[in-house]
Amino acid sequence: MPGRPGWLAWLAWSCAACACLPAIAQEVAVVAAPDDGVRVERRYSRVRTIVPMEVIDQQAAREYEQIKQEAIAKHTLAGDDNPQVKRLREIGIRLLPETVLWNPRAGRWAWEINLIESKLVNAFCMPGGKMAVYSGLLDQLKLTDDEVAMVMGHEIAHALEEHARQRAAQSEISNLGANVVSQLTGFGNLGNFDIGNNARLVSLRFSRLEETEADLIGMDIAARAGYDPRAAVTLWRKMGTVLEMGDEFKSTHPSGRSRIAVLEAHMAEVMPLYAKAMNMPMEKLPAHTPNMANLGGAPVDAGDEDSQRPLKK
Repeated sequence: MPGRPGWLAWLAWSCAACACLPAIAQEVAVVAAPDDGVRVERRYSRVRTIVPMEVIDQQAAREYEQIKQEAIAKHTLAGDDNPQVKRLREIGIRLLPETVLWNPRAGRWAWEINLIESKLVNAFCMPGGKMAVYSGLLDQLKLTDDEVAMVMGHEIAHALEEHARQRAAQSEISNLGANVVSQLTGFGNLGNFDIGNNARLVSLRFSRLEETEADLIGMDIAARAGYDPRAAVTLWRKMGTVLEMGDEFKSTHPSGRSRIAVLEAHMAEVMPLYAKAMNMPMEKLPAHTPNMANLGGAPVDAGDEDSQRPLKK
């Protein structure tokens, strides 16, 4: 234990570090990706380590069960015999084997895929593989199976890359201040800490960098599963031209030209994966059709330009 002057100096440093959270978040490790497919630089921040993954998984399971129970009470949780539920789960069956390439833990997750009947245009996949799609997303955008796979792949990628863990950890730092910085430096353990009061997982906002990672990794997973990655572009064009600014999915998933440009820049990396899954040469692949005419171009991105900070609603 340092003497009083040293202790006060350390505490002052801790408070200053908390005030400069983005600087802490820059301390990252570059993580390997599969040898083939999409080229994405995976950067894992040291901040996330203050909340153990087991804590996040347990929180996600509790929160997901609460969401399901609320839907059951409102008679909005679609049954197992619902055609759209069967469709989502059939797509999931093809996607899930590809997830372990990006996160080996995914092979041990108790995956769930459910449909909630609602006009809400949204979807999510919580840590541990707890996924839900709202029917408004399927209905309003008239999604093809390829486009559904891109949505599901995107949301699954958020879980695989532990983006919720990152955001929850940063929320705890913001709420607890210097005490949590002490955790970063080895003082104490958050293993039994319940994040539920401070950061509801389903409502966490991801950063622009995290959204890009989810776009690219999700497109890679879907292509390996035999879904046309060109659907990622038409999906986000639909987001930009069909949805109103107030729609939940659009508010948390900006769909402008810069986002589409990134997807197109990586298309040559994932098309061979799709061709291999389809067992045909690239030149024999069928043309992609988006199931909606006159999509037009997507608008220019708007929102938070800091790639590390959560996107603004």
